[in-house]
Amino acid sequence: MREGASKLLAACSRRDQALEAAKSLLTCNTRILALLRQLQRLRKAQILQSVGLRSDGVSSNDNAPCVGKVALSDLRIPLMWKDSEYFKNKGELHRCAVFCLLQCGTEIRDTDLVMVDRTLTDICFEDTIIFNEAGPEFQVSVELYSCCVVEDFSPGPPGPRRMSFLGGSLGRSSGKKIRAAFESATVCGSASSGVDEGPGSALSPSPPYGGPKYNILAQTSLTIEHVQEGFKTHDFSLATTEDSPFWLPLYGNMCCRLAAQPLCMTQQVTSGQLKVVIGEEGNRWQNVFAVLRGQNLLCYQRQEDLEFEDKPLLVIPIKKDTVVSVSGGDPAQSVNISTQDGGEGVTYMLLMQTPADAQRWANSLWEHIYNLNQWKQCCDRIMKIETLTSRKTVSVKQGSLYHEMVTPTSPTEGLAVPDLSEEIRTLLSSYYKES
Repeated sequence: MREGASKLLAACSRRDQALEAAKSLLTCNTRILALLRQLQRLRKAQILQSVGLRSDGVSSNDNAPCVGKVALSDLRIPLMWKDSEYFKNKGELHRCAVFCLLQCGTEIRDTDLVMVDRTLTDICFEDTIIFNEAGPEFQVSVELYSCCVVEDFSPGPPGPRRMSFLGGSLGRSSGKKIRAAFESATVCGSASSGVDEGPGSALSPSPPYGGPKYNILAQTSLTIEHVQEGFKTHDFSLATTEDSPFWLPLYGNMCCRLAAQPLCMTQQVTSGQLKVVIGEEGNRWQNVFAVLRGQNLLCYQRQEDLEFEDKPLLVIPIKKDTVVSVSGGDPAQSVNISTQDGGEGVTYMLLMQTPADAQRWANSLWEHIYNLNQWKQCCDRIMKIETLTSRKTVSVKQGSLYHEMVTPTSPTEGLAVPDLSEEIRTLLSSYYKES
């Protein structure tokens, strides 16, 4: 992906093409850095596992909390233009191309590119960014990148030289490409350690032959404490000053909606046949098919009732403060659940067929309550995640760099437009298919 983005950037002849290619190159570099850090963590975990510890120093026998989806949407960044610029439209038109890069663990996402000038009061990103493998200790890093847009855009090298950039390494074998990727990763690791590799670094945001360069404008980090149902304002740490060419007048805040859906709330944890005490006197046992999901243990008269979504016979609340214990009798085949139901303390007794079944149910309930506590307010109810498609997606794909470059245009100023080879078409096609 990074190699393809570099070649595309070298071949760009239009400003919008170069901006998109430079954005893709920066995103690829960030993914490589994230994967390198993950590789280091995996190696550390392997070493600690050999002595029976996890990377956080806890016994490896302890269960880790479940993962879930974390979604960021309705991202808005307010701008604070001077009165003379916004209302009187005076001064030089300061125009920048901006986008947000979001990271959660090794998952990297980017927003659409937005052109910003003094006619806008807010930077609005319509994307819904979803991270599918987040744990309750997640940190969503939000970075705002900006690039000053100049009207007199200078394209890359002329036709023959541009084609040499495109065709320089297309004939290499797969082994050489993999080896080159690891060499880039090595340079990337040294750069992340503070070593200056110079303008020709393998992971330099802009290649030595020029092109647009994005700079970080502001950043922030969101955790589970920021998750809530509605729209919320968060502090933005500014990373530049007014004298920077890519500067924009930010308020120092960003607004978004951060939602989370733990798997313990959306997926079935366990199920099976058991007996439960029914009736006010608590002396009548009923065979039921029980399903543990969300904040309830649903008891159906038959398994078919669950398949037809019939109303359950009994609903046992499972909360963060619910206490589960196994009967001390011989054999221990019953599980007691002490919980709050309607504001009152209630104890339910479940009877299993074997002691092994009782232990399995108890372990599932303990683990489920642990997950509910780890995900905190995210388990109060199932939060809604709207997978809205960006309004720019269709137009970007239709007018993408791939479609523009594989469609020959008429020569201008006497320069012949080079005919793209089949190899280059394949490269561009696979690049945009994966992105």
